[in-house]
Parts: sequence; C-alpha cells; structure tokens
Amino acid sequence: MPQFSVIFPAAGASSRFGANKLLANLGGQPVIVRTINAFLPRKDVAEIIIATNQRPMIEEAIAQLAYPESILKSAKLRWCDGGETRAHTVKIATDEATSEWVGVHDAARPLTSQDLIDRVFACAEQTGASAPAMPVTLTVKEAQGPLPAMIIHTVPRARLWAMQTPQVMRRSALIEAYAACALPLDQITDDVQLLELAGQAVTLVAGEERTLKITTPLDLDIAMLHLSRDTVDGL
Repeated sequence: MPQFSVIFPAAGASSRFGANKLLANLGGQPVIVRTINAFLPRKDVAEIIIATNQRPMIEEAIAQLAYPESILKSAKLRWCDGGETRAHTVKIATDEATSEWVGVHDAARPLTSQDLIDRVFACAEQTGASAPAMPVTLTVKEAQGPLPAMIIHTVPRARLWAMQTPQVMRRSALIEAYAACALPLDQITDDVQLLELAGQAVTLVAGEERTLKITTPLDLDIAMLHLSRDTVDGL
C-alpha cells in the first residue's frame, strides 16, 4: 500500500475570520481536530505534518478533548514551522516529509469525506498528481483594476473549476517544481500550480460541497449545517 505524508499548512493569520479559525468550535470539536481526524486513522497515511507557528495554542486546544492522547501521542503526528506565505509553509513541510507521496490539505477544511480522499489518492497513484475541484457556477467577468471598473469580457465557465484539497503528488515532483518555479512564491495560490508551471500533468477529480474551507464566520455556519445534515442522515 502506498504511503502518504499529509501536510496541513496552518500558519495563516485568520484575518477574515476575526480569530484563530482552526480553534473555532465546530460541533463540539475545534476545526483542526476534525481535519486531523479525517486523515489520522487511515492506514495509507504515514504521517501528518502540521506546519504552524502556533503549536502551543493548537496543542492546548487538543488537550481539552476527552481523549487528547489519541492525537497528541500519535506516532503519526509531526510539527514544523510555518513560512511567510502558504507556498513557503508547504515547502518547509515538504522538506520534512518522509513518504514518496505528499498530500497538501488545508487545515481549515474539516469536513473532507473518506470517499473524496480515496478518489484523490487513487487518481494520484494512477496519474502522478491529482486534486479535487468543483465546477464554477457563477458568471465570471474580467475587469481592469478595482471596482468600479469597466467589464473587459465574460469568462466562459464551462472549463473553469474551483480548487479544493487534498492536492496530492509525488514528493520528488513537488520538490523539483519548487526548484524550477520562476514566480515569487507569494504568487502561488495552490500547490498543483507549482506542478503546472513545471509542465507536469495534474488530474482533477470530483470535489464535494462539504469540503469547504473555513475562511469567514459564515463558512463555519455552513459547516455546522453539513454536520447537522449528517446527524439527520445517520452518518
């Protein structure tokens, strides 16, 4: 069975949330605990690397759980420092990873299903790199500069996809892509973009609405609705 190192970039400031979103209560558990528990029990996950400059705060939040040792004392759990941007943070963690395969997952995506993880892992094994995505349903316009501004044109949305995580690739391919990247890392907005810039193929698989990223308090409310629906459906 292939083994995966799963990286959680967790060094952001949570400025749009107004507090540390990873510690926000989501159905009785901190957001990051639900994210960890989506991956920690999996036999194909060799390690989880939390890349953060707020380790004490996260550990303290986990310690408040009924059985914190299942996470804090897990041999799979590792920590490393975060960087100045997401791409810098992922690079630091990638250098620390030990598996052939690396999966980068937003620490603030707590409701990722096992089915989605299965799909992305399997597709990466078959094709070399994979990520989940959702179709863009809004009408998208291109305009010059901040608003108010004149429309340049309407962007056809049939070929547009909104990216989710985990984004999975061979560790060696990601390291090579970082080395070859000609753009400043603060212009890299997701992980497979590095592979694209290096001319490496990435395959998209179907994402899920519930795999939302907590960015604002409203996102947390929507996540709670998903949890409530799971309870009603007996999941």
